[in-house]
Amino acid sequence: NALVKQYMKFFEMDNIELEFTEGALTAIARKALKRNTGARGLRAVIEEAILDVMYDLPSESNVSKCIISEEVINDNKDPELIRINKKEESA
Repeated sequence: NALVKQYMKFFEMDNIELEFTEGALTAIARKALKRNTGARGLRAVIEEAILDVMYDLPSESNVSKCIISEEVINDNKDPELIRINKKEESA
């Protein structure tokens, strides 16, 4: 849980909400257990899933939320990005 909160804070610095679904959290734990590496395994599983967006999102000013689902962890799918409609934001 503390590790997830660290990543949430990291994204928060760029005004992006990071959300992990319950399925994602379970999948992260299962993958880490299979690797038998403890907390380092948790970090590695999370980073594999979010590393690309973690570095790409700061350059995108229209993303407000990044959702990590079970499919992101298990099937290497892209996280769901919730985008801001700039016209609505300025109204």
